[in-house]
Amino acid sequence: MFTGKRFITKGIAEEIPYCIQNVMWAMIENMQVDKKDYLQVFKLEKGYDDSKVLVQKLIHCQEQPEYKKIITVPICQDKVLETKVYVIDDGDYATMLLADEY
Repeated sequence: MFTGKRFITKGIAEEIPYCIQNVMWAMIENMQVDKKDYLQVFKLEKGYDDSKVLVQKLIHCQEQPEYKKIITVPICQDKVLETKVYVIDDGDYATMLLADEY
């Protein structure tokens, strides 16, 4: 899964900075699981690092098999995002979309 072509929706292109898109694709690629679910979910939230500096928090999960990873990254384009993103693989290609575009 997630080895074919990749697409993003208009909502992703307009709302999610390219640097965050790349981080999410990389998180899917680097998952340490026996099997990847066709549906990957990302929750983007406001977070703080150890020095109490504002960062972007990315919570990545899947249902089967259960998986969850949380990372923080510096803020892209001076904007903290608070949204949910789905990445769906249909076997031929993967599409990244905002939850409200589903």
